[in-house]
Amino acid sequence: MNREELKEYLDFKAEQYNQRSFIETDPIQLPHRFSKKEDIEIIGFLVASIAWGQRGTIIKNGERLIELMDGEPHHFVQGYSTQELSFVHRTFNAVDLDFFLRGLRHVYENHGGLENAFSLHPQISGTAGRIVSFREKMTEVEHEARSQRHISNPSRNSAAKRVNMYLRWMVRNDKQGVDFGIWNTVPPSELYVPLDVHTGRVARKLGILTRKQDDWKALEELMTNLRTFDPVDPVKYDFALFGIGAFE
Repeated sequence: MNREELKEYLDFKAEQYNQRSFIETDPIQLPHRFSKKEDIEIIGFLVASIAWGQRGTIIKNGERLIELMDGEPHHFVQGYSTQELSFVHRTFNAVDLDFFLRGLRHVYENHGGLENAFSLHPQISGTAGRIVSFREKMTEVEHEARSQRHISNPSRNSAAKRVNMYLRWMVRNDKQGVDFGIWNTVPPSELYVPLDVHTGRVARKLGILTRKQDDWKALEELMTNLRTFDPVDPVKYDFALFGIGAFE
């Protein structure tokens, strides 16, 4: 395929998979159960943070998180203080959840909420800087060193798959009712696809990614190519790459 044919193919696949039916089998269904902005962004962040492994298990454990928060994520976070919560998802356990909940309360009380916490970084540009900025704010609360690994760090070349997925959910308004588009301070053109085994494999087969490692440098290469197809909404191609890799 030449570049024009490849763009046409990816546009078609993005439209095919960016449909309401996508929600039925995806963890994004959990924040879709809420209407209040703060509830959506809190449960969205927590679910995105445990989004590795089988999707059915992720959804099941996301439902457990909603149950632990009495179905009111924002209200629960506002009044949260350290307590014994029974939760585990792979390597993410109760200690990590306690840190996340205290960190979220700190972010809402001292940094103007989750959206504001992803403000531009003074030294690191773009989305990488936004993620680092958020990470710095979250880790201002006391925590065990092990818990930091659950918030990826692009400045250490992490692809930050789960945070990038979360940002796509919050920022991108896809007109189809999949992504929420409830944040206005981050332009969609800045977003990065959540690079995983499916998107990476398909991107390499299509010749829009050559780097072998799934890291931030690979993301920069991939996004440079995707922005030539759509500079305004390049992350829409996440639906195409993931859909081809996971379902075809």
